[in-house]
Amino acid sequence: MARFGWMVLGWGAVALGLLGVVLPGLPTTVFLILAAFAFGKSSPRARAWLVEHRNFGPSILDWEERGAISPRAKRLAVVTMIAVFVVSVLFHAPGWVLVLQAVCLTGAATFVLTRPD
Repeated sequence: MARFGWMVLGWGAVALGLLGVVLPGLPTTVFLILAAFAFGKSSPRARAWLVEHRNFGPSILDWEERGAISPRAKRLAVVTMIAVFVVSVLFHAPGWVLVLQAVCLTGAATFVLTRPD
């Protein structure tokens, strides 16, 4: 039963990752890393398919082997974080929301930017 749960999580993460390819602001790589992890617990065949994928595999392996994020992905992540904050300001989000966002997004951006390339 646990294996089935990991498999469902893996395919759900793949689906969200694929949506992230076409929807700006929805991360692709994070969901595919989660899928690779879940497939590692449930299906070596599905994991092999994912990490050997021409487009998605290198990012997953870079993360697993070195905790690395590509410079392009870093830029995209930080630009998206800034855009989210700017939209919140433009829509006049309450001050406490802006402070909470600023703290969380600064922490997330710092984490992303300090990962190896």
